[in-house]
Amino acid sequence: MADRDASEPPGPAAAAELRNFLSEVPAPAAVGHRIVHSGPHLTGHTLIDARVRALLADVADLAPLHVTPALPVVDAARELLPDVPHVACFDTVFHKDLPAQARTYAVPERWRAEYGLRRYGFHGLSYSWALQRTAQALRRPVDNLQVVLVHMGGGCSACAVRNGRSVDTTMGLTPLEGLVMSRRSGSLDPGALLWLQRRHGLSTDELDDTLHRHSGLLGLSGTSGDTRDLVRARAEGDAAAALALATFTLSCRRGIASMAASLDRLDALVFTGEIGEDQPEVREEICSALTVLGVRGGLLVPELKDLMREGLRRIDQAGRGVPVLVVATGETQQIAAETRRVLGM
Repeated sequence: MADRDASEPPGPAAAAELRNFLSEVPAPAAVGHRIVHSGPHLTGHTLIDARVRALLADVADLAPLHVTPALPVVDAARELLPDVPHVACFDTVFHKDLPAQARTYAVPERWRAEYGLRRYGFHGLSYSWALQRTAQALRRPVDNLQVVLVHMGGGCSACAVRNGRSVDTTMGLTPLEGLVMSRRSGSLDPGALLWLQRRHGLSTDELDDTLHRHSGLLGLSGTSGDTRDLVRARAEGDAAAALALATFTLSCRRGIASMAASLDRLDALVFTGEIGEDQPEVREEICSALTVLGVRGGLLVPELKDLMREGLRRIDQAGRGVPVLVVATGETQQIAAETRRVLGM
């Protein structure tokens, strides 16, 4: 496998970067694209044609940090590789069968029917991969597992899985709802937004930019949205960094506990995502305060290189409570699997 990673979102140079990459590797048989939001009309991973491309453009404003920059890459790839199939792999598909009570907002029927206001849920590709690996690690079939999965990275969410199906999740109509994130606020009193508009005259654009790019850990600390930076700063006495981490870990515990409320039992708590993989201090602070769920602290700390090589590690002290696992993020592998599945490969 060859890869080319970029630290910044796709920009005007994406087509040239992709062209250079393709000149260095064997010709692909297919292309899988991660698309965060499927919108209301696409309920499965699917081939991208003109109709699907138009539907993706129509929902781009529901995930502006993700879908908007992804679409020019889709277009560039389809232009550079016109004779191979392109498959859209959605983060929302994992949650497509959410129970009605979990996907429904308590708003008037008109908002739900005419505007399509509902919970979608995200990080589904990550959750699909983590769930399969968890089942392997515990040596139990997926359809007999009840687990809470937590994806912590730039975006953060938690998900309740009952017998192989997502039955609740913290993200909603957009990837802005739920847990505190790196730069996103997570859930906020909707009345606060109305108050900011009416009392302080903040525009929709100001609210959008601040909630998506200048809030979360960055907004709390004033210095960084990276938990590694904040752990170091806290150790040096930075009170704002300490508050940011305390707020973040409380938000994660709240999310995990709320997800557990949709299960009959808790067979495992599973961490994935960049923070989930590589931030033992955060995992410990979350788990040590979840004794009400049978989760215990004193977690083992695997070497990151070993975790990435092996793909997962069980990190709880055996016999001391609910199993706690770390699964190396597998969105790329899951996209490959879903692309093959769509194409019958």
